[in-house]
Amino acid sequence: MTQQTLVLDEKRNVTLTCYLQPVGGKFDYVRRRPAMLILPGGAYQYCSDREADPVAFAYLKAGYQVFILRYSVAENCAWPAPLMDYDQAMGMIRSRADEWNVYPDKVAVLGFSAGGHLAAAAATMGMQRPNAALLGYAVTGNDVKACNPTAPDCCGMVDEKTCPCFVFAARDDDVVPVMNSIRFLEALTEKGIAYESHIYSQGGHGFSTAEECVQNPKAPKSARVRSWVEDSIGWLEEIFGTFDGEGGLTKPTVRAHLNGDYEAFLSADCTVGCLLKNEESRKILMPLLASMQNGGAADAMDRQNVEKLVSPMRLADVLKFAGAPEAAVKKLDVQLRAIPNR
Repeated sequence: MTQQTLVLDEKRNVTLTCYLQPVGGKFDYVRRRPAMLILPGGAYQYCSDREADPVAFAYLKAGYQVFILRYSVAENCAWPAPLMDYDQAMGMIRSRADEWNVYPDKVAVLGFSAGGHLAAAAATMGMQRPNAALLGYAVTGNDVKACNPTAPDCCGMVDEKTCPCFVFAARDDDVVPVMNSIRFLEALTEKGIAYESHIYSQGGHGFSTAEECVQNPKAPKSARVRSWVEDSIGWLEEIFGTFDGEGGLTKPTVRAHLNGDYEAFLSADCTVGCLLKNEESRKILMPLLASMQNGGAADAMDRQNVEKLVSPMRLADVLKFAGAPEAAVKKLDVQLRAIPNR
């Protein structure tokens, strides 16, 4: 493994530390590696060493190329300087993907506390959005004003382009209220973004990997808090795939969205609500919804109730529940896939 530190902005003391593992040779089953960009916390006043190298080595062990960004803090933290630092670092990782043996479309960002805010901003408004975002006891809402008055609320910026997210925190966090995580999860849910979340009963704030070497062993915490590291690596394998033994990666088992609402064309994988908003697909669906009512003779109020009930459900799931033949579902799916999603 090689290690180097690149200066991205000398005046603002912005650096990117790179931990690069070999490929080929004794690793003949690896041609490239996924990557992790770590953003330490520190209230936008400093970058915590406890959330830098100790975290990096966990992902190095899992086979990642790992990068640590020490972004603009203290007198240099005025927005959007930190986000510009992130974009520069992510752009560099992707532009040097061949040199650094990185999959440019499998680069995750992991941020803690204020660094978690920066990771959330990267996922929702960055020019170089990550392919996955891990948010540890992150500031996502207006609480960020306490440490960086110029920084934005990220919850309202979640959109259909937001990447899958892994969110973890402790219920008893008395520095960054756990509602920061919950509200961000609500925003992800509203947009149909895939995510996994772990809210531990006890752990406080700033637990990093929760090992005794980075946290006072007398600090009260659930014995399960340290599981977030292993769980996040397993989740990333679902999002990115894992080494297949032939030089590549297996296919992901979890996609970015829970349904097809944001695909270019409609399908039976879209929610009924999405399909009803499109004039062409609505014409196809209305007879189907009518048949789901009492013999097709229900009144307008019943139709509204049926639509409201099934609106958040994928059409394929509704049809399966209704006992529709598989051939009929496939035929409907073919019809819908000819309709642009707009």
